[in-house]
Amino acid sequence: MLANPTFHGRPLHFTPTTARYRFLPLQLTPSSIARRRAPTRRRKSGKLCYQLAVRATSDAASSSSVSASPVSLPRPYSVRIPVGDRYITVETGHIGRQASGAVTVTDGETIIYTTVCLADDPSEPSDFFPLSVQYQEKFSAAGRTSGGFFKREGRAKDHEVHICRLIDRPLRPTMLKGFYHEVQVLSWVLSYDGLHPPDSLALTAAGIAMAISEVPNSKAIAGVRIGLIGDKFIVNPTTEEMEESKLDLLLAGTDDAILMIEGYCDFLPEEKLLEAVQVGQDAVQAICKEVEALVKNCGKPKMLDAIKLPPPELYNLVEEIVGTELVEVLQIKNKIPRRKALALLESKVKSILSEKGYVSKMEEFVSNELIPDLLEDEDEDEEVVVDGEVDEGDVHIKPVGRKSIPLLYSEVDVKLVFKEVTSKFLRKRIVEGGKRSDGRTSQELRPINSCCGLLPRAHGSALFTRGETQSLAVVTLGDKQMAQKIDNLVDEDEYKRFYLQYSFPPSCVGEVGRVGAPSRREIGHGMLAERALEPILPSDDDFPYTVRVESTITESNGSSSMASVCGGCLALQDAGVPVKYSIAGIAMGLVLDTKEFGGDGTPLILSDITGSEDASGDMDFKVAGNADGITAFQMDIKVAGITLPIMKQALLQAKDGRKKLLAEMSKCSPPPSKMLSKYAPIIHVMKIKPEKINLIIGSGGKRVKSIIEETGVEAIETQDDGVVKITAKDLTTLERAKAIISNLVIVPTVGDIYRNCEIKSIAPYGVFIEISPGREGLCHISELSESWLAKAEDVVKVGDRVDVKLIEINDKGQLRLSRRALLPNPDPEKPKQQAASLAKDTSVSQKSLEKSKTKSSASKDALEMANANPAKDKNSTLENKKPPKEFAKKSVSPVKDGQNTDKDKAMKGSDKSVSSKSEGALVNGEAKVG
Repeated sequence: MLANPTFHGRPLHFTPTTARYRFLPLQLTPSSIARRRAPTRRRKSGKLCYQLAVRATSDAASSSSVSASPVSLPRPYSVRIPVGDRYITVETGHIGRQASGAVTVTDGETIIYTTVCLADDPSEPSDFFPLSVQYQEKFSAAGRTSGGFFKREGRAKDHEVHICRLIDRPLRPTMLKGFYHEVQVLSWVLSYDGLHPPDSLALTAAGIAMAISEVPNSKAIAGVRIGLIGDKFIVNPTTEEMEESKLDLLLAGTDDAILMIEGYCDFLPEEKLLEAVQVGQDAVQAICKEVEALVKNCGKPKMLDAIKLPPPELYNLVEEIVGTELVEVLQIKNKIPRRKALALLESKVKSILSEKGYVSKMEEFVSNELIPDLLEDEDEDEEVVVDGEVDEGDVHIKPVGRKSIPLLYSEVDVKLVFKEVTSKFLRKRIVEGGKRSDGRTSQELRPINSCCGLLPRAHGSALFTRGETQSLAVVTLGDKQMAQKIDNLVDEDEYKRFYLQYSFPPSCVGEVGRVGAPSRREIGHGMLAERALEPILPSDDDFPYTVRVESTITESNGSSSMASVCGGCLALQDAGVPVKYSIAGIAMGLVLDTKEFGGDGTPLILSDITGSEDASGDMDFKVAGNADGITAFQMDIKVAGITLPIMKQALLQAKDGRKKLLAEMSKCSPPPSKMLSKYAPIIHVMKIKPEKINLIIGSGGKRVKSIIEETGVEAIETQDDGVVKITAKDLTTLERAKAIISNLVIVPTVGDIYRNCEIKSIAPYGVFIEISPGREGLCHISELSESWLAKAEDVVKVGDRVDVKLIEINDKGQLRLSRRALLPNPDPEKPKQQAASLAKDTSVSQKSLEKSKTKSSASKDALEMANANPAKDKNSTLENKKPPKEFAKKSVSPVKDGQNTDKDKAMKGSDKSVSSKSEGALVNGEAKVG
């Protein structure tokens, strides 16, 4: 059995729940000197080294070291925390007991399970905290499974990546500097009731799990969502309440400060947004107080002993070497030359420190605290210490500090210190000198330039340039088939008719890097710009297009997501999208403690920040909207202490910046075309009776597929409410499909004239004519010609095309047609009295009609139509049969069930007569064929 582990003479305590050793208070006694059980070589040198000796002893009582404690797992603990008008339940110690921190948070029937774990060994020191977050919505949480071939969850969806960023951003500022153990936060949705959203719940769960874990952080965090219904703010509103809300705000913070806000609204004034933030901050403070009580009961000790910071004296050395030159380099206006100059300056610092003997590539250094060490005489050669033997004259116990001669620093420490010194000098230049790196004042914007229509084949395009940040925005229009399908926990068939995709290639910053699937940053920035532009889009009824915006960042020096908002707005107008307003986006920065850099202590707000000001500043606050209100906002805080007054000042300054931006965007040259491109598809909307939708779809969709193939249109979309959308590349194909659909759903009226109709079948008593696809009527033999006919085949045959007039609709809706009514009358002096047809020529027995039913589906209708014809005078001729006066030629509109809308005014004219074939085109007001 292993017992009494020691590290360099210090006793260690093994914690089973965390599987790592922890230092115990040092006790210097003769028995605390570790006896080597096996021969151990000792190298005689003045250098300090680490040795870990774990020894076994038969008499544990004789040793001062503490033996390993028995295994003990966390006890279950739960607490109910009030949030808004209900409670959430937090439980720990029941699931995931081997994790450093694990909690389940329940709201209604929505349950989030979150864990926090950390690596045993520290990673390479860096200025970026090694934190990773994974969030996953399990389909089983809603009683579903994946709709794909592989029936399990795959890679993270866009909205899951977005929630990962929402969790990461407020956690990162609370992490203590110098802690380099990799930390991983995993969060799963185990149950979802469709009523209580899981995103804000996951944010709070991550903050609680981090608070009770061993990861050293400053304070516990929590997150809430705020909605606005009428004039009332709702904390953590349900999904039903969010449908009526004018605001969607997610806020995270501690008990005394705001760390992150992100949200979307419909041109909400700044004052209302500040009220919502105040409501959210109050709710977060209440949650954090309950979490602190939870941490006292079941929280684990923080690993503060694992924090390693660069020595303070190194800061002074770096400032002495590069102080003057750094001030000059920071005045370089352009990004690439400034970046190269800073890299050369950093190399110079490492070179000078190496020449003086201060820098070593050796990564192992003794801790700052005083620890006992084994010092050997340097004169002695390498020797073997036999097990159980210790020479009292060769071993001394003496406290030794970090300092050695000469003092050594790692290259990583030098890099970290150089970056912090650069940030310090940049802040000092802004606060003390009143000028930024590019020479602007705190409220001044960079030069702005924009142009539209630079891509001739694209439906809409714009190039927006602000300083050294540039976005190429391209708009593509399409029908529903181009819509993006969302596979979520509840709505299986949810589609987005507007989406923005943001790309950030490495070339935009002059670097070489990976190009592949979109990164989390690209997904997050694209979603922010998308939600900012969404309120200005027209409704689906006014503009029935799916809209895709691509924003490719071609240059980047800060605020690229807000450049995507400006460029996207211009590209939408260039594509002919009737946007409600023009909007713009701007990023705000902050220097919180100005007193440290020569100021009066008042926080300094910076407008339109660059990349270096973002990296060295204390805040990145993005705001999009117009002069009247805000559509989207996102704030990331890098230090604690952002209060509502500071946020109010930032919002008001951002409003002034947006006004200036919109004024510059109005000077766009060339300006947006504001009309549909000739390469954009045409979408025509028809409204018919809902019960007639099936006539267009047909059995198994055969009818609508045949219309698409026959006419050449791209797509025909039908909706249950009777809306039919035809998508075509040109007006000709669109007219063909429109005519066929119109004829399918038309409501026949006595007196209507149908041109170029095909004869489908011939019976002894007449012919059946298709006046529209799938709609036939009977033209009695007496109505085929002015003269008497023995049989219909004497004048027509199957496949012929004739013009007919509707002369009667019986009680069963059967149609009686007349060809003779449209023929010119050769003898106008003949009496108008029409003779009846011969009875034996027109009267057909029921038996014969049943036999002919196999030849034509409409024969049963024909029986009734034939029996309805007069057959009294066998010798009467058709020449005496004249159309009655009430059957005058009548103009009809092809669609009587609703209104049609189209992008071209030429398509709004009504047809004067109806064609039964799709080849019809408008000729002299009538739908003709061929």
